[in-house]
Order: sequence, then C-alpha cells, then structure tokens
Amino acid sequence: MLCLGDSLTFGYGAPAGTAYPPVLEQLTGHVVQNAGINGDTAEGALARLPALLQANTPGLVLVSIGGNDFLRRLPPERTRAALTSIVQTAAASAQVVLIAQPEPALMALATGALKDHEVYAEVASATGVPLFAGGWAHVLSRPELRSDQIHANAEGYKVFAERLAAWLREQKYVA
Repeated sequence: MLCLGDSLTFGYGAPAGTAYPPVLEQLTGHVVQNAGINGDTAEGALARLPALLQANTPGLVLVSIGGNDFLRRLPPERTRAALTSIVQTAAASAQVVLIAQPEPALMALATGALKDHEVYAEVASATGVPLFAGGWAHVLSRPELRSDQIHANAEGYKVFAERLAAWLREQKYVA
C-alpha cells in the first residue's frame, strides 16, 4: 500500500511510528509506504506521484490530500483537478481509495461537527473511485484525539487507522 498525503499521513503532532500508515501496516499485515509530507498540497502530491508509483509498485494507493489547499484558500477547482489527476494516474497501475478530509470551519471544530469537504465526493463520483468518508472528520472533531486544531495525536491516528482498516476489510481490499 502507498499512503499519499500531507501532514495527516506523515503523522504530524505525534511521536515517530504512530502515524496512521505504520499503524495500518500493523493492523493489516500489509507493507505500507508512508508518502505523507507536511504542508503538501494536492498539486504537490500529483507532482510526486509518478516517482512514488515507479519506486513502490503498490497494489493499493490511499489518497488523503487537500487539507492544506483548503487552509490556503486555493480555488476548489484546482484541488478538484489535482485530485482527479492523482486518482487517474494511480488507477493506471493500482487500486485507489480516496480519503476525505474535512472542510476547515472553526465553528464546526468548536462544536465537534466537522464535515468532509464536498470536493472528495465529487471526485469519487466523477472517477468511480471508492471514498472513505468521515474518517478524519470523526477524529479531528474530538479534542482528545487532536494534538492541535488540525492534526491528530497518537491516539487519533490509531483511531483513524482502526476505522480505515475495518472499512478496507469491508470493501475486500484487505483480508
């Protein structure tokens, strides 16, 4: 598995080895490559993707990117276009799962009611790729699972990985 993403994939805010990709590896028994880079955008991930696919030849690519695009107020059409290109590029050689990230909203964060940004459902629908929805919104809506306002802590990454592993089993991506 290749986990393409930003700081939420990298594991920012938690000790080394506690990001969701290594926890997912423990839970599934599959080799998982963490290709998360702090501060990355969807366009940045798209630029990195061909080399990552060539170096890793994954059977499954988990795409969790876009939060920095929203925080930087990049036009949603740019993020949508980059996510679509990521999915299409990865799908040429692997199965792909798109992982939704929440829409940044201070009031929703304060009330524990974060929602996925609509761009993920749009890209999943347009490309036919499966969408793991609500995972990050669930974790980041809970103060006890966050290290700061936008990142999980070690327990939050564990909870996310457990929920993702269960979903991947339900969808028959892993045994």
